Amino acid sequence: MAASPTVPAPASTPDTPVRRTGWIADLTFAVLTVVLFVAVALATGVHNPWDGPIPLALFLGVLLLVRRRWPMTVLLLSVAAVLTYHLGHFSPAGWIWPVAAAYFTAAANSRVRWVVAVGVTQLVYSAVDARWMIDRNLVRYLMHTLGEGLLLAALVAVGLAYAASQRRGGLLREAEYRARAAEERLSVAREVHDIVAHTLAVVGVHLNVAADTLREEPAEAAAALRLAQDVRNRAMKDLNALIALLREGPAGTEPQPDVSSLGALVADARAAGLDVALHEHGDLSTIPAPASVAVHRIVQEALANTLRHSGATTAQVAVGRHPRSVTVEVTDDGKGDPTGGGITDGNGLTGMRERVRALGGTLTAGPAPRGFAVRAEIPVAGSPE
Repeated sequence: MAASPTVPAPASTPDTPVRRTGWIADLTFAVLTVVLFVAVALATGVHNPWDGPIPLALFLGVLLLVRRRWPMTVLLLSVAAVLTYHLGHFSPAGWIWPVAAAYFTAAANSRVRWVVAVGVTQLVYSAVDARWMIDRNLVRYLMHTLGEGLLLAALVAVGLAYAASQRRGGLLREAEYRARAAEERLSVAREVHDIVAHTLAVVGVHLNVAADTLREEPAEAAAALRLAQDVRNRAMKDLNALIALLREGPAGTEPQPDVSSLGALVADARAAGLDVALHEHGDLSTIPAPASVAVHRIVQEALANTLRHSGATTAQVAVGRHPRSVTVEVTDDGKGDPTGGGITDGNGLTGMRERVRALGGTLTAGPAPRGFAVRAEIPVAGSPE
């Protein structure tokens, strides 16, 4: 049984590359905070950076290394450290920007009203602390307070936008996972239907033969039962491989039946009393695996339908390998409608259409002048001329 693609569940924890990227970002924020704070402190007249600026910068930088795990705690400790620094040191280095990364992270990961409350409290305190500027330079005071307020608003807005983008990304990943899971379920349903439908059709014919000949021709009945058992065993092998694939993934599963197994399908149908002729055109061994599997399943389902519904005595199977496509046609001489009457798709025909459509091909199925016909064409990229 082939390895159809398995659908991984959404990861519950970030993988190694994501964690590595996060640590790089944290370290970058930490280094920038240390360098910029010390540089601004020196540029604004601090003569001894080891007396306050460097210890504060290092403390703020170390806090940023755990900003993702405890965003609100990091923010509160950072604001408290800046407040303590300003109580003991005169510096126009600012209040909000030294903890910009902490505000951004908290706004993106915590309840934003608490972040705003902390920020407004810090702004009010900084405005009161700088009130001495009012008499000396009112414009400078307004620039100081308004600038700090605008910076805080920008940091909160960017944090909220980042959080929204993360949520959108999570929803998109979840939607993609659900779509892939639905496609996987549909694929499994098609495989199970193809295996079971073909098996029941062939086994049913042999059981009918055995029931009709059990008394008068016990040897013929025994032969029919043995054939039914062989078909059943092959079906069980396919179903077991499919279950193993679902449980353990594609590793170690058997190859899925493809065009190389068409002979077995034809032999089963012949053993069930249907005179089947198989016509192969071109080098079928060069058909890519997905198209090859699809051809096998189309022939399997078409012959199963012929055995179950049509009352046909003969069938023709034609598979062709062309430069840009693969074609498959199954016709029989059963109950057809020359007027082209309507036909209702069952699970089998629906599964065939979905399988072919997934490969970019087309499939038609309906009454023919002498029976029923199923025709499919599947494009194949890079086919040999």
